[in-house]
Amino acid sequence: MSTDADTPTGSTPSADRTGSTPAEPTGSTPPAEPPGAGPDGSHMVVFDKVLKQFGTNVVLDHLDFTVRRGERVALIGPSGSGKTTILRLLMTLEEVDGGVIWVEGQPLTHQFKGDKLVKASQKHLRAARSKIGMVFQQFNLFPNMTVLGNITEAQIHVLGRSKAEAVERARELLATVGMSDKEDAHPTTLSGGQQQRVAIARALAMDPDILLLDEVTSALDPELVADVLGVLRMIAETTDITMLLVTHEMGFARDVADRVLVFDKGKIVEEGTPEQIFTDPQKERTRTFLKAVLER
Repeated sequence: MSTDADTPTGSTPSADRTGSTPAEPTGSTPPAEPPGAGPDGSHMVVFDKVLKQFGTNVVLDHLDFTVRRGERVALIGPSGSGKTTILRLLMTLEEVDGGVIWVEGQPLTHQFKGDKLVKASQKHLRAARSKIGMVFQQFNLFPNMTVLGNITEAQIHVLGRSKAEAVERARELLATVGMSDKEDAHPTTLSGGQQQRVAIARALAMDPDILLLDEVTSALDPELVADVLGVLRMIAETTDITMLLVTHEMGFARDVADRVLVFDKGKIVEEGTPEQIFTDPQKERTRTFLKAVLER
C-alpha cells in the first residue's frame, strides 16, 4: 500500500537548504502564454515547479511534468516517493507550498486576479476539481446507502441531475463494471473487489475529464485483483479519459499506460514508454526498484 501521504520521504529542496519554504507565487505575473495551455492546447495537466513539503520533509521537489489530453500515465516508485501526493494535490486534498498546477489550461491551485496569480478561493477549487475523479485505496463508500445511492448522490447534489437521470447513468455504469445485480445492496455486504468496482462507477458517474487511481488494488485479496484491473483496462480501451495511476501492479502499468514516470525522493528519475521502462531502463535506481517489485 502506498504511504506517500502519511510517510513522506525526501530531502530539503535544492533551492533552499535551510528547510524554509520558498515564496508562494501569489501575486506573481504569469507568463504571456500560461504553461498550462501548451503550444497546441493539448496539455490536460501541468505541474510547474511544484513544491510540497511536510515541515522540513520535502515530498515533491520543484516538480515539472505534463500529461496530454487522453494520455494514460503510470506513476511508479518506492513508497514515500511522492506519487500519492501528486494525486492528492490534483484533488485539492493538499495545498502546494510552491509552484502552480494547471488543469486544462487553467490554474488549479491559483486563480487570476487581473494579470496576477493569487491563491485559489474555495469556490475556484470546487469548480476546478469538478473535472477530476479519484478512486481511492479504501473504497470510501457510504455504508448507510445502497450501491445505487452511492452512485447517484453526488450526481444529484453536485451536478444537478434529476433523480431519474442520475439513476439511469448509475445503472449504465453498474452494467459496465459488472455490478447490475447489486444496486440495492449495501457496501458492507460486498466483497472488497465488488466495493472497488462500485467506487470506480461512482467516480465515472461524475463524467470527469481526468481519472486518478491510487493503488486501487492494494486493499484487495489477490484473487480479486484481476477483476478490478480488468474493469480499468476496459475503461482505458473504450474511453478517451485522461488517467494518472499510482500502482505497484507492473503488469497493469505496462498494459494500460502510454507513459511511465519513475519517482524517487520527490523527483522523476526516469520516464519513457512502458516498453522502454520495463525492458531497458536507463537509470540504476529504476532497475533496482523494478527488480525489488518484480521479485516479490
